Amino acid sequence: MKSAVETLNPTRVRLSIEVPFEELKDSLDAAYKKINQQVTVKGFRKGKIPARIIDQRFGRGAVLEEAVNDALPKFYTDAVNEAELNVLGQPEVDITELKDGETLNFTAEVDVRPTIEIPDYSGIEVEVDAIEVTEEDIDKSVEQLRERFAATSPVERAAEDGDVVTLDLEAKVDGEVLEDGVASGVSYTIGSGELLEGVDAAVTGLEAGGEATFTSELKGGSAAGKEAEVTVKVTQVAARELPALDDEFAQLASEFDTLEELRADSRKRLENMKQYDQATQAQERVLEKLLELVEVPVPEKLLEDEINTRKHNLEHHQLGQMGLDLEKYLEIQGKTAEEFDTETKEAAVKGIKTQFVLDELVNKEKLNVNQEELTEHLMRRAASSGMSPDQFAQAVVEGGQVPMLVGEVARGKALAVVVEAATVKDTNGEIIDLDDEEEDETTETAEAATEETPAAEAEAAEAPEEKPEA
Repeated sequence: MKSAVETLNPTRVRLSIEVPFEELKDSLDAAYKKINQQVTVKGFRKGKIPARIIDQRFGRGAVLEEAVNDALPKFYTDAVNEAELNVLGQPEVDITELKDGETLNFTAEVDVRPTIEIPDYSGIEVEVDAIEVTEEDIDKSVEQLRERFAATSPVERAAEDGDVVTLDLEAKVDGEVLEDGVASGVSYTIGSGELLEGVDAAVTGLEAGGEATFTSELKGGSAAGKEAEVTVKVTQVAARELPALDDEFAQLASEFDTLEELRADSRKRLENMKQYDQATQAQERVLEKLLELVEVPVPEKLLEDEINTRKHNLEHHQLGQMGLDLEKYLEIQGKTAEEFDTETKEAAVKGIKTQFVLDELVNKEKLNVNQEELTEHLMRRAASSGMSPDQFAQAVVEGGQVPMLVGEVARGKALAVVVEAATVKDTNGEIIDLDDEEEDETTETAEAATEETPAAEAEAAEAPEEKPEA
């Protein structure tokens, strides 16, 4: 076999492959054997039909077609490996010449990873928000805890903002009561915004036994997105009583003996949260600066597939779970279809570029992923998916997704290397030392940037998916 590579553009090549006919022998033998098992010829036992009889009865062309379809993937893969190409996706194969007994010539056009030069990134500088926890922040945190320990008691008065009311609801669309539009005994805190728009105004001022009707757009169910006439009846009004802010409350709501200790712990937790946010912000901004330094051509077909994948996942998974379609989602977001398409394309381009650049950094810095790192990452992914580690690990192995997880960890380590080399200052001008403790977060940042991007997983040389006819 002989092969040559022609570069069509920075992300696409054409392989020209010439195969001497003798190299098709194994595939021809396999073709005759396969046809032998599929056909019956009078006077011959099944599986014992001579090749010349098969040629006479069914045509040599049928045998050649079967043989070529069998041989193409191997010769294509050999050519890719010989040229040391990092191909992306399936090739477009064209048989240019097939002479029985002489030669098989074909071409294969396929996208490839572009060659990327990683410049010196040690000069990257970014600014992040300073970590500041105010007394107001602590007050808010303690008040949220206090809300959780509020008690309720029925009252004989009109409902007010903040009261907990028990409601019976009935929704009609076009005058018809919906099968799933009736609910009773619903507990609702006025002002929480957890029910339909308009319910707060409807129930405020009503006493137990009071009833009101309002119009609202349904958020879910069989008539999601439609205007409905909703009748609401208040069956009970209960006032919420917050515990006093004192040492007794601290002992009730925490492991601390005094309110002062509880507030100190709240400050520490808020500082940790803001430190995490600061680290994530630093990683995102360093990544943006890095991408600005690198010229990354994006394969058109890969970009098209990526955009379609993102749209499909949004429409058929995320929005479907919320009972929304794309049109309604865009209306809620206040975006036009054109704006949505532009944003989706920009996110896809960034995801592909991020993956290419970080993978190149993995190679340049010779970064490896050990078993402990992979296990820790698997545990985090399992927790976020709601599965047990064993269940998630089994799903990953059965789905052949282990290389994908390894790639995620490796890209996180690559981003951590760049972040460590960068200068990060807060808005007060203080230099921030992120250390290496943020490596888990860089993995998450890298994942978020490349979310749904199949580029790395398509890197291995793949055989043609659809076999061409001879």
